[in-house]
Amino acid sequence: MTLSDLKLNESAHIVGFSTDSPACRQKLFACGLVPGAEVCVIRIAPLGDPLQICVDGNLMLSIRKSEGQNVTVRT
Repeated sequence: MTLSDLKLNESAHIVGFSTDSPACRQKLFACGLVPGAEVCVIRIAPLGDPLQICVDGNLMLSIRKSEGQNVTVRT
């Protein structure tokens, strides 16, 4: 399951990443999306993109759905 698959107010833990791009991984790490972090979908834009997420209960981020598809999670 990926971060983009989560529904509104659904939480999960980051397991890993499905991208081989070092630049994409670096961007995700810099945003605080690291393995073991808990993420929760707070808002979804009317057209479904972007997603507003909360990381570990204190960091709010907006990410594109395409970026969320690179983040593997488990509920």
